[in-house]
Amino acid sequence: MPNPGTIEGTHHLTFCVGGAQEDYDFHVRTLGLKSVKKTVLFDGEIPIYHLYYANRVGDASTILTAFPYRQAGWMGKRGTNQAKSINLAVPAQAIGYWRDRLTNAGVDVREVERFGTERLEFAHPCGIPYQMIGETEEDDREPYGGGDVPSERAVRGAWGTTTSVREPEPMDHFLREAFNAEHIASEGAHHQYRLTGSGNGQILELVEEPNLPQGTWHFGEGTIHHHAFDVGTSENQLRVKDYIVGLGYTDVSDVKDRGYFFSVYLRTPGGALFELAYSTPQGFTIDESVDELGTHMCIPPHWENRRSEIDQLEPIDTIETVKS
Repeated sequence: MPNPGTIEGTHHLTFCVGGAQEDYDFHVRTLGLKSVKKTVLFDGEIPIYHLYYANRVGDASTILTAFPYRQAGWMGKRGTNQAKSINLAVPAQAIGYWRDRLTNAGVDVREVERFGTERLEFAHPCGIPYQMIGETEEDDREPYGGGDVPSERAVRGAWGTTTSVREPEPMDHFLREAFNAEHIASEGAHHQYRLTGSGNGQILELVEEPNLPQGTWHFGEGTIHHHAFDVGTSENQLRVKDYIVGLGYTDVSDVKDRGYFFSVYLRTPGGALFELAYSTPQGFTIDESVDELGTHMCIPPHWENRRSEIDQLEPIDTIETVKS
């Protein structure tokens, strides 16, 4: 029997936003996450921030990463056949706290119940949909308590994502066969799956939206770029990659060195871009100590000779003191 490898859970979630300042304010000042890394996008010839938010040390599955594209003027279009929603886990008893906190911050919030969980639906300032899911099961991730959000109410990390599809069958086959996920439940146009690894952020949801226009897949403000999954090691990453390619899903990249982790990208039949990632042993401490995470502008080696261009990026007013 072919070995499908193991997909543990979420590694990180990445999206394209508008302004760097409004993105920082949303994730740090409103959602209470820690800014753990400030660097630039590895790909392309235009300098674009790559901003990372997470818990205290940037553990896998707690990481949200943003590309602010407004300064470059690149716009995306939300639609179907595209990742639709960033879904975050919070303790179930904290839903009321977050409803009030978001409302007081001027964020429009909608309370819903789906698949037996209480949820808050709201949006990033650039329009990307977010959901906070009240988690009733035990979550052993270390919450970030260094801001003004009490640790017992803090965001734990990724719950997963929701992908908009024209029809669910191709993505259903991919999730079951390629990702070894199990279908948990369906409610009308909504379908829920769970990964079978031992990590966090294991829930993937689909929503049927056949009448929406096609969403963009390129970099552009207002869209989710990819959902990265934790595969733990280089050996397991290649095992999962080879298994997926062997099923005939051949739109898969070579391994790419992202400095803090190694990545393989694949386009799913539901349109969402997925990534198979594993962190280096040093993780985010490869260029900053734990106590200094997020306090430097960390330039990838191949960008070092273009620091003057990077200096033209939008300045960000931060809570932490950023050192030159």
